[in-house]
This record gives sequence, structure tokens and C-alpha cells, in this order.
Amino acid sequence: MRRRVVVTGLGVISSLGLDVKTFWSNILNGKSGISRVESFNTTDFDSKIAAEIKDFLPTDYLEKKEARRMDRFVQFAVVAAKQAFDNCKLRITEENAHRVGVLIGSGIGGIKTFEDQARTLMEKGPRRVSPFFIPMIIPDMASGQVSIFTGARGPNLAAVTACASSTHAIGEALRIIQYGDADLMIAGGAEATITGLAMAGFSSAGALSKQNDHPEKASRPFDAKRDGFVMGEGAGIVVLEELQHALARGAKIYGEVTGYGLSGDAYHITSPHPEGIGAMKAMQMAVKDAGWEPEQVDYINAHGTSTIQNDLLETKAIKLLFKDHASQLAVSSTKSMTGHLLGAAGGVEAIICLLALKQGIIPATTNYEYPDPDCDLDYVPNEPRRKAILRVLSNSFGFGGHNASLAFAKYE
Repeated sequence: MRRRVVVTGLGVISSLGLDVKTFWSNILNGKSGISRVESFNTTDFDSKIAAEIKDFLPTDYLEKKEARRMDRFVQFAVVAAKQAFDNCKLRITEENAHRVGVLIGSGIGGIKTFEDQARTLMEKGPRRVSPFFIPMIIPDMASGQVSIFTGARGPNLAAVTACASSTHAIGEALRIIQYGDADLMIAGGAEATITGLAMAGFSSAGALSKQNDHPEKASRPFDAKRDGFVMGEGAGIVVLEELQHALARGAKIYGEVTGYGLSGDAYHITSPHPEGIGAMKAMQMAVKDAGWEPEQVDYINAHGTSTIQNDLLETKAIKLLFKDHASQLAVSSTKSMTGHLLGAAGGVEAIICLLALKQGIIPATTNYEYPDPDCDLDYVPNEPRRKAILRVLSNSFGFGGHNASLAFAKYE
């Protein structure tokens, strides 16, 4: 019998709050974290908006010297991981350190540091490039630094699968515990890509919304007037723990991770499969892995990016798997409020799913005003819905055809 895995700690850094309580309150109140970008001059940019975190001071949480040696995405990861680990109330000792691991994903890593140091190279020469340049930009450094700060000496890995990174990270952490290689894993994702180069790149690809006049309305998943995603930043970290280990120490349990599915589209570097087959297979695998029948799923936290293709093809994928039950499912995209945190999206959305299960309330898809006849599911428009739910899926899909889905169940 495989080991059961539950979630005993949550930590989040986002434009909707620098702690879980504030974040969740703003999600339920339908507040938008999207506004005009202030960290650089967007005059020449087609898209001038993002879910930018404007009140995060790393020195509020880290020593100044430590903070200077971390890219912003690593700062987010360390602070969110500290929250989650404090929340789970486990103390790491010499006896248990090798049974606690870390697996944190990031789609891009330290792009702000990369931009800054490239400018230094061009303007001041190679001797002025920071000796910390490489350890600040590599995506695995979030896992590395969290391990250092917590003392976790168990399995230590990183997931880099674009916008599916943190969903894969949580899924692979689940497997590590199920296989018996750790009793507890700190898992999730972190991203900090609101920079000139990153936004220029996504904009050139036609991926970003240009609804600059009303930033809070720009991310409109499944809506007929959607025109692209809005970039976000932050981190979502959870603590996964083997059930008996959690019960033995009286830990608070937020929910159970019951299944994990993953697939590849084998289709295109940026576009999802036109029939949604890869997305469907990831959900199908997660449902099967959880031991559920498709009609038992109550809610899906959709990838729902607010791009024309993603929302249409995710809708197709849901219909393909769930058939008649698709019309009974609640499906919402909280990216309408958080923006799209790229590699950190799945970590933040896992926390949303767990709190929805715990409290019996489904968060809304905000900015849903103009129905798209090709997107015709129940997207929980504009207002959260109080409903007892037992089983949920969380979807993440990334450039390169990476698809991942997690199954969470209410713990009873």
C-alpha cells in the first residue's frame, strides 16, 4: 500500500498579499492584484501592466547581505518557504534532517539578475560582473537556498517546465514521499519575471494583454474579450507530509494530495495541442492516480491564462475527459486576480485549492462579462460560491507542451 500524503503547511508571496491570510481574503473578495508596472519604464511597451508585488522588502525577512546574494525569485521562495515551514510547526534536527526534502520549480529563474549583469558586462567590462551572478540566476537555487535556510538535507531538486514547473514540483515531491525517500517535502514554485526583457519577449510573441487602461479588468479568462495573459510574480510553497508522520505529531492538515498526472503535447513550442489531448491526458492520469471516477470531481482550478487558445483548448480538454459531467463541474481561473505567475502559478493555485476544500468555498473567475460560445462551462463568474466540495483538480500547462494536473481531496 502506498503512503498517503497530506499538506500541513502553506506559504505565499503575491501581489494580493504577503501571507496566506491576506492573500485568501483578497481572493474571496475578488480583488485584483494587477496594476501599472512601476519597476521599469514601459513607455515603449505594448503591454504596461502586471501583477507586480510593490510592498515586498527582502530585508524585512532576510539579512541585508543574504538578500543581496539572491535574485528576487529566490527571495520570494525563501520567504514563502519560511512561512510554510513555520505553519507546519516541525523542527528540523540532526535526527530528521535527512527525511525532509525540497523541490521548488521556476520557469525562468533569475532573469532580473541576468539583465543587470549583462548591462554591467557591456558598460563596465567582465571584471565587474558579480561573482554571485551564476548562483543567482540558476533556477535550482530556490531549492538550494530553502534547504540552507531550513536545514533540510533530504532529496533536493528543481523542476523547470515553464508554467507547469510548480505543479510538477509538487507532484514529484508527492512521489518522493510515496516511495519512502522522505517523510516531508517543501514544494512549490517561485518566479520574478516582471522585467523589461521578459515582458518584451512575451509581448513580441503576442501573449500579453494590451488592455492597459483598465489593468484590473485585463485578465479575463474564458471571456470573449480576452486578449492575452497578464504577468504576475511571487511564490507559492506547500509542505507535503506522510499522513502517519503528520498524525503522530498532531499537525494541522489542510487536505490530501491524492493524485498526479503529467503529459506532453508533442505538438508546438508555444501552442497547446488543438484538441486539448495533452491537457486531457494529464487530468485523466491525475484522476486515475487518485482512484476516482471522473464524475466524482467537484471543482477544477483551471490553468485559464486569458489567452484565446489556452482557454478554448482547456475547455475542450475538460469536455473530452468529463463528457456529460463537464456541465456539472465548477471551473474557475484565479489568474483573473493574481495574474499568471508562470512557474509559480501551480504552487499558488494549489494553496487556493486546499483552502477551497478546507472552507467549502469556490473562488470566482472575475472579469467574466462577455460569454464566449466556444467556452461554455460553469466558470463561477465574478462571485465566489459557497459549496461543500470533496475533490478538486489543479491544472498547469507550459510552453514546450508540458502538462500537469494535481488531485486534492478534503481530509476527513
